[in-house]
Amino acid sequence: MQSIVPPPPKVSYKSLFGLPVIVAALGYFVDIYDLLLFGIVRVPSLRDLGLNDEQISRVGATILNWQMGGLLIGGILWGVLGDKRGRLSVLFGSIITYSIANIACGFIDRVTFMNPVDYYAVMRFIAGVGLAGELGAGITLVSEVLPKQLRAIGTSLVAGVGLFGAVVAYFTVELFNWQNAFLIGGGMGIGLLLLRIGVIESGMFTQVSEQKHVQKGNFFSFFTDWERFSKYMKCIGIGLPTWFVIGILATFSNEFGKAFGIAEPVKPGLTIMWCYIGLAIGDLASGLISQGLKSRKQAVSLLMGFTLIVSLVYVFVGPKTVTGLYMYFLAMGFGIGYWAMFVTIGAEQFGTNLRATAATTVPNMVRGTVILMTSLYSYLKPSFDIVNAGIAVGILSFAIGFYSILTIPETHGKDLNYLEE
Repeated sequence: MQSIVPPPPKVSYKSLFGLPVIVAALGYFVDIYDLLLFGIVRVPSLRDLGLNDEQISRVGATILNWQMGGLLIGGILWGVLGDKRGRLSVLFGSIITYSIANIACGFIDRVTFMNPVDYYAVMRFIAGVGLAGELGAGITLVSEVLPKQLRAIGTSLVAGVGLFGAVVAYFTVELFNWQNAFLIGGGMGIGLLLLRIGVIESGMFTQVSEQKHVQKGNFFSFFTDWERFSKYMKCIGIGLPTWFVIGILATFSNEFGKAFGIAEPVKPGLTIMWCYIGLAIGDLASGLISQGLKSRKQAVSLLMGFTLIVSLVYVFVGPKTVTGLYMYFLAMGFGIGYWAMFVTIGAEQFGTNLRATAATTVPNMVRGTVILMTSLYSYLKPSFDIVNAGIAVGILSFAIGFYSILTIPETHGKDLNYLEE
């Protein structure tokens, strides 16, 4: 007698437009607006503080490193709190922190009680701490409230919508000025708090929180088990090419433009905007690609490979016009659009009692590596020249990235309702 296999249950796509997804997407929109704002206003804001071109390059890299250091520390802080106190507590606490810091950045040129440049660095550090919590907590919440068949699409929607914050940041600076851009960013963050009130906590976290014997949010547990440590480091490695493109190629695109012999000045803010337009489109596509291939690893590998090819053409052939340079970054941005999949992979690799810690610390560890990338880039420039210094940093980033994605376990369709021992 032939057994009849029941058809799989139908999945409602309505949950993709529920309040958790909408609020997480808007939260990431404001997060990206504020995160990328310094890169966009770096040159005009430091010029208004009286710095020359050489100082702008050196001091700008230092302030960026302070911001990335804040992200590194904040990633651990908010990640642990997300598993101990809940996903929503992180979303509230982080947004208050970075909103206040961004409002404070709007008054840098009026500071008299200390060196404005030092004040700028401190405020970007505090903003970095706050910004570290938004993406990981949002992706964790969305991953846990959506059916497993829709996780890839849901997290891609969050990232795809959120990444357009970079576009809005650029035009805000163009239409107003860098001071008002900081104030608007802080104001949007405060406004988001009102939307957060109606969002409910993840059911998976609620179940775990009732189990008092379960250890939650222990960051050091990533380093006490070899298999867990290996997965954690590979999660970080997957993301390195994304911030090589953003933190080196895009942020210092004005320096690369001069090295390529482009006569017209390159605006790093505009470069970042085009990069993030591509990134937003790539993020939306990555979820569909992952869903179609039924594989996170294949989707990320394809996009990472595309990014490598465009990057190689960029540094070895080189754009001839400023418009051509921006189009290269539109393409590279699409390639690094696996960012949503990368964060989702980080969330899916670990149990509920460590998931927020992983999903929040992993992307911020990657952002924190920008400190190492910019330091290596600056160290190599005098002896290698600008382009070759960038190539050296890129080779290291892509080598680690490909090794990590090819050797990490597949998580497509994985049941997330489990605990780490």
